[in-house]
Amino acid sequence: MKNFKPTKEDLRDAANRTIEDLIDYNLKVLFCGINPGIWSGATGFHFAKPGNRFWKTLHLAGFTDRLLHPSEEHELLENGFGITSFCKRTTATAAKLSKKEIINGGKVLVKKVLEFKPQFAAVLGIGAYRTAFNQPKT
Repeated sequence: MKNFKPTKEDLRDAANRTIEDLIDYNLKVLFCGINPGIWSGATGFHFAKPGNRFWKTLHLAGFTDRLLHPSEEHELLENGFGITSFCKRTTATAAKLSKKEIINGGKVLVKKVLEFKPQFAAVLGIGAYRTAFNQPKT
């Protein structure tokens, strides 16, 4: 899958698909994105669009011993890390989500944290965090 490049048709058809959580009990960190992009919808992997900084940042921050490709995301679980999103629906940009979807996603995230009990939950995106948890910019 490392060399798979979605076609224009694949990307068009990927809108509004869902990407399942990469989650397990007692993780070290559960990373929470806003929602999957259409590259993720086309490939089935989180943070799949070339140029997305998630995988490189994860590696440079020391969470992984090497730079993982999105198709290797299962290795995160083996190392105690997981991925979820406020909204599972794929869109071209997060701006396509409604405020209501993000607020609902915050409630779902709280339930996931209480059920799966990760040591830490890391929300990726300050704007989504503020919206989901009613924390206005001060």
